Amino acid sequence: MPGFRYGALLPPLSLNLLVADTAGSAAFYRDVLGAEVHYQDVDFAAVRVGPAEVMLHADHTHDEHPWHGALVAGAARGIGAQVRLLGIDPDEVERRARAAGATVVLPATSKGHGWREVLVRDPDGYEWAVGVLVEPARGPFGPVPAPPAPPTLPAP
Repeated sequence: MPGFRYGALLPPLSLNLLVADTAGSAAFYRDVLGAEVHYQDVDFAAVRVGPAEVMLHADHTHDEHPWHGALVAGAARGIGAQVRLLGIDPDEVERRARAAGATVVLPATSKGHGWREVLVRDPDGYEWAVGVLVEPARGPFGPVPAPPAPPTLPAP
């Protein structure tokens, strides 16, 4: 599929991660996070992790970008950002991550914010928090009601 056609199919929010090795990264996403790998070559991979579309561009495809020098010099990637994805079994992800030799930052734990989550890092150091809702977050909550509309002023 030509790039312009793939670009037109992207959802309103997607991720683009620069990676050292598209094959290794695609394998991590497939084997650990259960991703569907749509496409992968030496320059680019397209994967779907749960509902998230993720593009993996090889470092050399961005050799004119200001980040390039720092990345090939070994700068940390993704520091300060965490990709959070709801709807993937964290216990299963932790099991697969350990089997694959991936970094488990924090084991699967039920948190006070209502998620049971695991934190894992991909081969380039991007951190993923994946999990499912647990009580009480799974309870009978509905949408927050909208505030009342401000009063309308009469026309002059």
